[in-house]
Amino acid sequence: MKVLDKIGAYILFMGRIFTKPEKKKVYLKELTNELEKLGLNSVMLVMIISFFIGAVLTLQTAYNMSSPLLPRYLIGYLTRETLLLEFSSTIVSLILAGKIGSNIASEIGSMKITEQIEALEVMGVNSVSYLVGPKIAAALVVNPVLYIFSVFIGIIGGILSGLASGVVNYDDYIHGLHFAFNPYYVTYSIVKTLFFAVIFTSIPAFYGYNVQGGALEVGKASTKAVVDSSIAILLVNLILTKILL
Repeated sequence: MKVLDKIGAYILFMGRIFTKPEKKKVYLKELTNELEKLGLNSVMLVMIISFFIGAVLTLQTAYNMSSPLLPRYLIGYLTRETLLLEFSSTIVSLILAGKIGSNIASEIGSMKITEQIEALEVMGVNSVSYLVGPKIAAALVVNPVLYIFSVFIGIIGGILSGLASGVVNYDDYIHGLHFAFNPYYVTYSIVKTLFFAVIFTSIPAFYGYNVQGGALEVGKASTKAVVDSSIAILLVNLILTKILL
């Protein structure tokens, strides 16, 4: 499938998602299930990664501030800015694109090759809205929450690593966290997480929905979905940064 044809097919696919669901109760039930699958099942992964990244950021910042003229509170400041602006929004979304995206592509792709999707269409159900809509809705709720959670855990990791290694004391680190804080950075990053949520759910769903063949093709579709989702996230990140900052 050529790039332009693929983009056109994706736009049509997205148009089918945002239609009024036939049965709201069933839709809400699926939404609840997806909130658990996308949210609760990702909390531990985000917590572990954010903790260690926050710790590493603090140590790297400290070791690169060898000049005695630089105040130590800048360690906390730079760690906070990195987590707020880029890591906890973009990098966490890239990680979720790998974890969640591959699962979505495999799940929908398996339904496609076993003709479960065709069965839904025969029953008069908008299969795209039914299967993909709740996933996107859940991701729009979950991703901003995971972003805030990631920032919080990353800061804790930074404080603990800074105190344990002795590169910064508690008061300086906390002062750095409060220094020159711009609330707009949080708004900017939350807006990004909303766009990223749509990307890492809809693109894998698109690949899974259009699988043709057997189990091998499902695996290939999952790989393509993760790669294309990651590229799209980086591209949208660049565009939004240019527009919003």
